[in-house]
Amino acid sequence: MNPADDKTIVKEYFNSTGFDRWRRIYGDGEVNKVQLDIRTGHQQTVDTVLNWLKTDDLSSLTICDAGCGVGSLSIPLAQAGATVYGSDISEKMVTEAIERGIAELGKTDKLKFAVQDLETLSGEYHTVTCLDVLIHYPQTEADKMISHLASMARSRLILSFAPKTLALSILKKIGSFFPGASKATRAYLHREADVIKILESNGFVVQRQAMTKTSFYFSRILEATRK
Repeated sequence: MNPADDKTIVKEYFNSTGFDRWRRIYGDGEVNKVQLDIRTGHQQTVDTVLNWLKTDDLSSLTICDAGCGVGSLSIPLAQAGATVYGSDISEKMVTEAIERGIAELGKTDKLKFAVQDLETLSGEYHTVTCLDVLIHYPQTEADKMISHLASMARSRLILSFAPKTLALSILKKIGSFFPGASKATRAYLHREADVIKILESNGFVVQRQAMTKTSFYFSRILEATRK
């Protein structure tokens, strides 16, 4: 499957059945046991990044949240004082994010959402974040995306991805990894060493690392800053 096919599948999925599934997971309504587990894991990843960023004076920071989904990270960052630009490939996700943002903050210049894929993002920000997006793309395309995101980050880039380990590769192979969702879009695992290598080639060094692990959700988080 070529990269264009991957992107088309991801876009169509998150504008149809995937949107309904993940809106429930990212919300607070009733979900099944597996979806609740993934909701818990995703929120732990978001909370980790928020705790990292809140050690700074967010009122002076501009942040690009690439692949923002329904605004799970963007909205609390704006609430904490940052100026946030959130983007997502899914129009439905962005519409939901806008509605949630208005409900939480009202209309504000601190928070803006747009329908955009990672490759077409531009501009310069103090910090760029990209959580749980790389799972949809193979390593070669992920490398290009990380490089592009790095080019927009003046100071810091924060990524999360599903790490490629022997245990997770086996789980993925037998169908227990990201159940349900991974059946509709390919679930790509990435070696941490490969991600660090591409970060370093773009002039970044990893400062902090964390791992979120629940029964059905696995996410490695890296915070990298310019050397």
